[in-house]
Amino acid sequence: MTSRRVGPCVLGLALLAALAAPTTAGAAPAVPSPTVEEQRLDRSVPQEILRRSGFGTATGRFARALGAARSYGEARRVVAREGSALWRRAVDRAQGRGPAGGDLSRDDDRPLYWARLAMTRQVRTWQPDFGLTDARRARLLDELERTSRGQTSLRHPRGGGVKRVLVTGFDPFTLDRDIRTSNPSGAAALALDGTVVETPDGPARIEAAVFPVRWRDFTPGASRAFGAGEGTVERTLRPHLPEVDLFTTVSQGRVGRFDVERTNGAWRGGFPDNENVSRTGAIPVAGPATRPQWTTTTLPYAAITAADTGRFPVYDNTAVTEIPAGGTEPVVRPDGPTPGSTARAGGGGDYLSNEIAYRATLLRDRLGLRGTLPGGHVHTPVLRFGAGNTTEVTDPEFVRDRLDIIAQVRAIVAVALGAAERPRR
Repeated sequence: MTSRRVGPCVLGLALLAALAAPTTAGAAPAVPSPTVEEQRLDRSVPQEILRRSGFGTATGRFARALGAARSYGEARRVVAREGSALWRRAVDRAQGRGPAGGDLSRDDDRPLYWARLAMTRQVRTWQPDFGLTDARRARLLDELERTSRGQTSLRHPRGGGVKRVLVTGFDPFTLDRDIRTSNPSGAAALALDGTVVETPDGPARIEAAVFPVRWRDFTPGASRAFGAGEGTVERTLRPHLPEVDLFTTVSQGRVGRFDVERTNGAWRGGFPDNENVSRTGAIPVAGPATRPQWTTTTLPYAAITAADTGRFPVYDNTAVTEIPAGGTEPVVRPDGPTPGSTARAGGGGDYLSNEIAYRATLLRDRLGLRGTLPGGHVHTPVLRFGAGNTTEVTDPEFVRDRLDIIAQVRAIVAVALGAAERPRR
C-alpha cells in the first residue's frame, strides 16, 4: 500500500432489493446516502465476486434479520452477530472449512470486502419504524466494521506453552483504477487467523484482523464511536500488544518483492483512499507534542531477509524521504533519516501502510515495549492479473501468486519468531 507520486415480512424483501439496487436521485431525502466506497457495489465485478463465492447469501440473511429488528437493542445484536459470522465465514472459507460457495478460489479476500460493504450500506440507509439517531447509526456501523474485520475476536492463548502473534492486513484499494483488485495482505490475514506455526521454541498461534483503507478511520477522534484520542489502529491493538510475543502489520507494496520496512515516518502524503478522500500533513496522534518524526521496526530484519521464505526476494528497506534539519526541500536518504530531520515518507511510503506501521510502533513504544516486543511492518509484492487479462475477475497466475504470497507471509512470521527474543510467560 505504498503511495506512488511521480480504505417474515415485506420490509425484509424490500431490504434485500435495496442491496442490489443502485441509489437513485428519486430516493427520499431523509435516507442517508451510501458512501463512495459503498456505491461501487452496484457494478458488475463486485456482484460477480459475491455470486461466485456464495457471499451474496450472507448479505441477504443480514437484510432479513435487520428488517425484523423492532428496537435499537435488537438491531445492535443483529449487527454484532452477523458481522462476527461474516468474519468467521471468510476465515473458514480461506482455510478450507465448509462449502466454497462457488468457483472463486478460497484464498480470495474480495468476497469479505464486498459483502461487508453491502452490509454497511444497508445499515447506513436503513430507516426503521422505531427511528434511529445519527449517533446510534454510527454505533451500529462501528460494531459491524469491527466484528466483520476480526478486530473483536482476537483471542490469544494463556500460559507459556504457546507463543502469541498478531498479524494485520488491509482491504483492496485503488478500485477506481481496477475494481477487480485484491489485497494479498487481507488474504494472508484470513488464511492465518487462528492457525499455529511451528518454531524452534515450540508452537505459535497467530491471530489476525483487517483494516480499512480510509483516512478517517485512522484519525483519532474522527468518529464518535471511537474512544478519545484513538483511531481504529490504537483501539484494536492497544489491548493486545502487551500480551503478544510478536506483531507485524502487513500491506501490499512493490512489484515482485517483499520489504521489511526499517523506518516509518510521521507524514501523510495525500494519496486518495477508498472514499476518494486525500489527507496531507503530519500524522495526527494523541499527545502531538511527543510525536516523533520517525519510528523503527523491532522485527529481526536481518534474519528475515537472510532466510529462504519463498520465491519472492525479501529486502531490508532502509530508505526514507526527509527534509533535513535546517532544510526546506525533501531529500531521499537510502540509509535512513538523519538527526533532526522532518519526515516526508517512511520506507513504506506516505500512505496508510506507512501510517499503520507508524501508529503500531509508536503505540509499542508508548506502552514501554520497544525493548521487548518485536514488531513492525512487512510489504508484500503487488498482486497482478496474468498477461492479457483485462476483464476477468481471476486467472491462474493471479491465484498462484496470491497463494505464494500468503505462504511466504506465514514463513516470514515463523522465521521472525525463531529469531526474536521475547520473554516466555
